[in-house]
Amino acid sequence: MKEIANTDAPPAVTVRTHPAPHWASIGATFFGIGYLRPGPGTWASLVTTLLWAALARAIDFSFRTPIALALAIFIALIGIPAATRISRASGKKDPQIVVIDEVAGQVIALIAVPFAWKPFLASFILFRAFDILKPPPVRQLEALPEGMGIVLDDVAAGLYAFAIVHLLLHFGLLR
Repeated sequence: MKEIANTDAPPAVTVRTHPAPHWASIGATFFGIGYLRPGPGTWASLVTTLLWAALARAIDFSFRTPIALALAIFIALIGIPAATRISRASGKKDPQIVVIDEVAGQVIALIAVPFAWKPFLASFILFRAFDILKPPPVRQLEALPEGMGIVLDDVAAGLYAFAIVHLLLHFGLLR
């Protein structure tokens, strides 16, 4: 346990904080990517897109969609408690270093996307746009407590990107 002096209180008062467990720090920051500047969320989305491209290339086409879906669920389920621990340890509602939410949302945006540069680029751009703009109900999901609010707003942004990319694919606009 670490003690931090509270600068707003008399010198004799201290605030006790519990550091986040190592697994939460590694997971929530996506192996440290959350510390990259500027725009750690954009870095996390870019790395996720590149990692999925490498993985998708190595996976048989018939397995890509179920693997992406399982991966998105797994990342969200790990991300919620990890984000909660980092949020509590930092005393911030949504610490900038937490990027596991962007990883989950970006994987969702890439589900069932053909292995080609245009759909991958569109998924990346659309996910980042929805994550930044936060159209309803994305912004409202931020109000959920702790890690749920941190992760689920990006899950919703990923679902928006998923829907738009698949509409563009359906109408032949991403060939």
